[in-house]
Amino acid sequence: MVNKKATTAAEKLSLFAITWPIFIEFLLHMLMGNADTLMLSQYSDHSVAAVGLTNQILSIVIVMFGFIATGTSVVIAQAVGAKNFKSAEETIIVSLAANLVFGALLSASLYLFGGVFLTWVQTPPELMSEAKSYLYIVGGFSFIQAVIMTIGASLRSYGFTKDAMNVTIGMNVLNVIGNYLFIFGPFGIPVLGVEGVAISTSVSRMAGLAILLVLLKKRTNISLDLRRAASVPIKHLKNVLRIGLPAAGEHLSYSTSQMVITIFITMIGTQALTAKVYAFNIMMFIFLFSVSIGQGTQIIVGQMIGAKKLDEAYETCLRSLKYSMFITFGMSIIVAFSAKPLLSIFTNNPAILSVGAVLLALTVVLEPGRSFNLVVISSLRAAGDAKFPVYMGVLSMWGMSVPLSYILGISMGFGLIGIFIAFIADEWLRGLLMLRRWKQRGWQENRMAA
Repeated sequence: MVNKKATTAAEKLSLFAITWPIFIEFLLHMLMGNADTLMLSQYSDHSVAAVGLTNQILSIVIVMFGFIATGTSVVIAQAVGAKNFKSAEETIIVSLAANLVFGALLSASLYLFGGVFLTWVQTPPELMSEAKSYLYIVGGFSFIQAVIMTIGASLRSYGFTKDAMNVTIGMNVLNVIGNYLFIFGPFGIPVLGVEGVAISTSVSRMAGLAILLVLLKKRTNISLDLRRAASVPIKHLKNVLRIGLPAAGEHLSYSTSQMVITIFITMIGTQALTAKVYAFNIMMFIFLFSVSIGQGTQIIVGQMIGAKKLDEAYETCLRSLKYSMFITFGMSIIVAFSAKPLLSIFTNNPAILSVGAVLLALTVVLEPGRSFNLVVISSLRAAGDAKFPVYMGVLSMWGMSVPLSYILGISMGFGLIGIFIAFIADEWLRGLLMLRRWKQRGWQENRMAA
């Protein structure tokens, strides 16, 4: 039976209405990571670097969870746009089951082989113990995040973007409380440092998952018996994978290229790695706007494609891109002029402050270019054109970003600044290629042919 609330929510979407809760939700997810970094920075800069390295591995795992969540979001959005709610519900069931199994396998791999993975990213000996501790705990329970991502994507595609936002608020509150208890040790609680932060992160995710399951049942009125997945038509999983696998390919290419570049940064030194972690923590608040607008646009464009409103979908993407570029450029200017005070929140090391300030100044050029990729690629996926971004992404990331990072950062001795210049070149090249693809409307022909 179709839930009338779900139908109504899906029909009353505007870019602002659907984007602002996504912005708050993603902001809070980032704050959870930043809370770990900020609170650990009061404990040890080495602990920050250890968690930063570990998160390079975990980011790849999240990408692998994300391919089902991404495919789920697009397929549900198109089904909702076509008012085929039975198809949307069956997609949720098969996606939850698939990501739970996949998540459990990856979690087991991280727990069993975490030390090997950390060796692959050239973890310095002085960071290895803390990095292992964090990876074993957060990685071992990362299957929880796989299910959270799938439920969140489902709720957003139905139009219930505030639900995921509210749950994330609760998760952040729990995480900060846990961090405080285990890092500063009030009331005689043992100080556990990195291990305590990992425990806090995992427990807060468990609580969030429990609430999201209740909300999914309430909002969509579906049975959460995952045994039903065996009887759901296989076409739903195929549709999810048709969108999700190429998206995963692009994200995986980005994450692995970033891991290689992180190895280059470790060659520069631990201080350079720490400066990069702090700079990226601040930069996340800038490109969060593009991420949110891109996700909101993906849902709306997907529903328009499902309803066969192709011209409206075309204009929606271009309009969203303009908003994103304008906002990120303005935010980058503000951050560039406030660089040292912002970095001082994390550290008082003059070398880190100096390099970090230059990196944040470069975001004025970097972030508008990133907007193209976050907004236009999301629209291409929503239209079913998921393969082109992968081909161009692999070409640009591995043909430009990685080799240019090594040439400028290591060979020519420009360090982190040279590596950031390589980031800029990569984002703008890919972004302009994506915009050209959208304007050529090849996605429309592919969709209509399908």
